Amino acid sequence: MFQMMLVCVMTLALLAGCASNSCCKMDGTCQTTGLYRHVVSFKFTPSTTPEQIDKINAAFAELPKKIDTIRGFEWGTNVSPENLADGFTHCYIVTFDDPAGLKTYLTHPAHLQFVSMLKPQLEKAFVIDYIAR
Repeated sequence: MFQMMLVCVMTLALLAGCASNSCCKMDGTCQTTGLYRHVVSFKFTPSTTPEQIDKINAAFAELPKKIDTIRGFEWGTNVSPENLADGFTHCYIVTFDDPAGLKTYLTHPAHLQFVSMLKPQLEKAFVIDYIAR
């Protein structure tokens, strides 16, 4: 466990120098090809009901039908035995061809409507994007 945490800390330290460069590889070069992954995790408010979460999941899953730049969508709930999720229970991965696809998604009326439905139930979100290798 300690070794895994050390590897994570070292990786984050290496990447810290590339924080302003979304395509930075470990060797410092820039990767510009590959699918663009948008990873989102949600921590819901304590008052959010399972029925409200179901509606959020269903609405999120409908976005690929409404936004043509989405190439893939998957989601699941946390099942990690490590107990390191810090209250985040749901993870979603949205795939695009490139960063331009994400930009279209973020400003699309269907996404904005989804976000307005989500926000009252959301305590915190974690988002990270990467170019798949």
